[in-house]
Amino acid sequence: MDEVPRTGDRRADRAGPVTVSAAYEGDPVDIAAARDLARAFLTRVQADHGVPVSERAMGVVQLVVSELVTNACKHAPGPCLVDLRLSGDGVEISVWDTAPVLPVAKAADPGRVGQHGLEIVMAVCQGFEVHREPVGKRITASVMLADDPGGDVAGRFPG
Repeated sequence: MDEVPRTGDRRADRAGPVTVSAAYEGDPVDIAAARDLARAFLTRVQADHGVPVSERAMGVVQLVVSELVTNACKHAPGPCLVDLRLSGDGVEISVWDTAPVLPVAKAADPGRVGQHGLEIVMAVCQGFEVHREPVGKRITASVMLADDPGGDVAGRFPG
């Protein structure tokens, strides 16, 4: 794994965005490393930049990173890249992999064992996009970092 941390003072916005990036080889051990990267990033965002990160958000970001990197390791040969970026009151999670096939969430099937990762990611994120790249694809999901002051969980609601 090659990790390239890049940070800036969010309050001044003069030094640039608060981000971290890592390249992984596509091995299953990379899934835990990517979760650790997300946890360390959010801990730094809270400690160094004063951005509140709820326990729910900490868990959701790690879950989303884990699911997206798992899919990259399972379905795309070779490396994957993980980028985390502080964006307003949330974090954008971006995972690039080498597979050109765009993922599609499957229809609900209570009898299906496994293959629910994309459905879970889409349910817990406020934004979700998939784009083809010149090589492979990039999936970007966004998660709010603070819960609603009234106690409501920040997330998407079924339309």
